[in-house]
Amino acid sequence: MIPLPLARIAEITSGALAGMADPRAVVRGPVVTDSRAVEPGSLFVAIKGERVDGHDFAAQAVAAGAVAVLASRPVDAPAVIVGDTVAAMTALATAVCAALPATTVIGLTGSAGKTTTKDLLARLTARIGPTVATTGSFNNEIGHPLTVLKSGEDTRYLVLELGARNAGHIAHLTRVAPPTIGVVLNVGTAHLGVFGGKEEIARAKGELVEALPAEGVAVLNADDPLVAAMAGRTGARVTWYGRAEGATVRAENVTVDERGRASFTLRTPSGAAPVGLRLYGEHAVENALAAAAAAYELGLPVATIAEELSEAEPRSRWRMEVTDRADGVTVINDAYNANPDSMRAAFGALDALAGDRRRFAVVAALRELGDESVALNEGLGRLAGGAGLTGLFVVGPDADPVLAGARAAVRAAREAAGPVPAGVPAAPLAHAGAVSHAVAPHGAPHGAGEPPGGGAGEPPGTGTAGRLSPVAAFGEDAAAGGGVPVATQVLHAADAAQAGAELSAMLAPGDVVLVKGPRAAGLERVAAALLGGDRR
Repeated sequence: MIPLPLARIAEITSGALAGMADPRAVVRGPVVTDSRAVEPGSLFVAIKGERVDGHDFAAQAVAAGAVAVLASRPVDAPAVIVGDTVAAMTALATAVCAALPATTVIGLTGSAGKTTTKDLLARLTARIGPTVATTGSFNNEIGHPLTVLKSGEDTRYLVLELGARNAGHIAHLTRVAPPTIGVVLNVGTAHLGVFGGKEEIARAKGELVEALPAEGVAVLNADDPLVAAMAGRTGARVTWYGRAEGATVRAENVTVDERGRASFTLRTPSGAAPVGLRLYGEHAVENALAAAAAAYELGLPVATIAEELSEAEPRSRWRMEVTDRADGVTVINDAYNANPDSMRAAFGALDALAGDRRRFAVVAALRELGDESVALNEGLGRLAGGAGLTGLFVVGPDADPVLAGARAAVRAAREAAGPVPAGVPAAPLAHAGAVSHAVAPHGAPHGAGEPPGGGAGEPPGTGTAGRLSPVAAFGEDAAAGGGVPVATQVLHAADAAQAGAELSAMLAPGDVVLVKGPRAAGLERVAAALLGGDRR
């Protein structure tokens, strides 16, 4: 953060100094909302949450080195008292960004792949100047200004991930840090239950390109029709990326190796270069292209872009983390969040990585799907039930639609296989889509801990009014249940702990496990159990 005296901070936030705060005392950063993250020179922002009130930690924050507390009521510490601490922090971030005219702000949004793309782009911009980027998924009304406030006078690039849980959210974030370059990845059905349809989601995502100045650049996905249509909503120049022949920055000759990592030729107007990604899953190609297109607009040579993309490792936890145990079991931890798009991509990565090895998956019901929740979760079950798994664990108390879809896929595959030839023993019925009923008659888990709470999921699909079917969201294979072995076990686990324990007992050397679900399900605990407590 640029150094600011408390008197100036009070002026920006329309606040009043209290608690013997010295108006000449200088805040040099960081600005934090967690008292445990305080460093000498910090400003601690006290936010009242549902369970914890930051004002209760004001004295502790100052004792740890904070210059003062941004508070909405008097506290036992030097403070700037304001009406709303989040609004005041936002005003402070807006002022700091406006004081950095040499900083190029790059905004990035989409239904899936935002964090991976942001990490790649931040790596690329760091080659040409000091860069500040969103940490993890700090992409909302609190995390966004916190990221902006990390910027200093030497910051040349500010790479910001922009999330939207409703219309107007992205427009608000772009007023805090007005972008010069805006990158839109895709339009899926993240928060479909809130927005009501894909067209509404596209309108919200398009607020980013509407915020661009005439001299700015909109970096748009040529392969997504709803993103491509955003070209008409901006006065900025448009650069296209994707696999389409006419894309300015595109991927050619895409191949995937036995570990599920993609290679391709990166083609730009100034030349081409080979890229070999270390990221897992073919869907990472689109993320890499988006980052490459923005970097190309900043003037990076194509060879440099290709080199950086080829060396990039996953930065953010629980996103396609692939770990090989000493016994040869491979765990794919993609448990940070989930939606139909990302579920389909994750099962594609599992298929590419597993080859002819035994494969297992641990999933949980997708959330925030509105009226389509049951149909889309049945579609998830059909996708998983048709994925050639030896075993599928569905976790949580809301698992019924997923289990139903998985059972249907397994049964369809068994019927398609026809009668068992004479002399060949049939697979036990318990393995053909049967459910391990680890739930009491009225839904109370046997020995379960506290069930996962509500939370965010990020979903996809098609349809003119957001009315999605499992086929639209997951593809024909999800409805057909093709390719699943007769012996696939479909099991229900009350929570992550039970899934981790039961799956651990089933695994053999060389098996592959995919762990994927919405953040609130806490499935990263399954991966941690399988890896001996390694939460990475």
